[in-house]
This record gives sequence, C-alpha cells and structure tokens, in this order.
Amino acid sequence: MASGYDFSDLKILVCDDSRHIRTLVRMFLQGFGVEHIVEAADANEAFDVLGQHDPELLITDWNMPPTDGMELVQRIRQGGEAPDPFIPIIMLTGYTELYRVKQARDSGVSAFLAKPISAQALYKRLCAVVDDKRPFVRSNRYFGPDRRIRRMADFGGAERRGVRKARSA
Repeated sequence: MASGYDFSDLKILVCDDSRHIRTLVRMFLQGFGVEHIVEAADANEAFDVLGQHDPELLITDWNMPPTDGMELVQRIRQGGEAPDPFIPIIMLTGYTELYRVKQARDSGVSAFLAKPISAQALYKRLCAVVDDKRPFVRSNRYFGPDRRIRRMADFGGAERRGVRKARSA
C-alpha cells in the first residue's frame, strides 16, 4: 500500500487475546513500513509492556479476559500510574453498536476500528491517529482527546452556537 507517511520509526503495541489477530495486525503494520511492533496477549500484559517499551501507539482489542481493553484504556487515561496517559489508542473490536462506540470515545479512545479488519481500514485509522492534533481534555469524568467536533469558524447558520435565531414575524 503506497503511503505518504514514513512509519518506520513508529513504535506500536498490539494487544489482542487472539494470536491470529495479532499476527494479522502485525503483517498489515509491517506492510505500512512499521518496524517496531510489540505484542501483548491481554490487557494486564499490555500495561506492563507500556512501561517497558514506551510505544507511541496502542492498538487494543475490547473483549479480552481477564481484563478487557476498555479497562486498559481507563487505567491508562484515568489511573495516574500509566507511563504515558496521552498515548493514542485505537480500539479494535467486533462490537460496533453505537452505544459501544460512544463508550469507547467517552473512555478516551482516539479511534475505533471494527472487526473484521482490512489493511485499508487499519491504514486509515493509523493515518488519522498520526494526523490527530486534538488537544487532550481533563475533567472530573474524562481524560482523553477532545471529543468536540471542530466546526468551520465562518459558519453562520442558525444552528451555530452563540448565533441568535431570527424571530418569525
């Protein structure tokens, strides 16, 4: 897959309890030019690997026993003990219901990738995460990439916040 990106120095941690999925993701990443890939078979191992290998991106499955990927994300974002709470996180999952996507977003996931995955879909998420310039936001219940959608500054429609709606005559 041709790319305008040089991913050769990017360090990525892939966490999935399925060896098959880890191998597939590794092959895709290597095809994109990623040379530094470490793997973990569960969320607890992944948290340990974060401290040992200092990856710049985490790709994690949601459903893994004994600790799932969502708990891993929350531990990284909210736990206070993570080596890098700002690490971009791509949530890889077969759960694609809207409420789950929102739950992942609200936990601080940077991007969401549905299974079954394709090289093209993974590449798009990888580029989106690398290009993501959103600041991180901290509140009482959330820490992660700013979830607000940026709107064009020159938007002048009635739905724009702060713009008074015209009164009907």
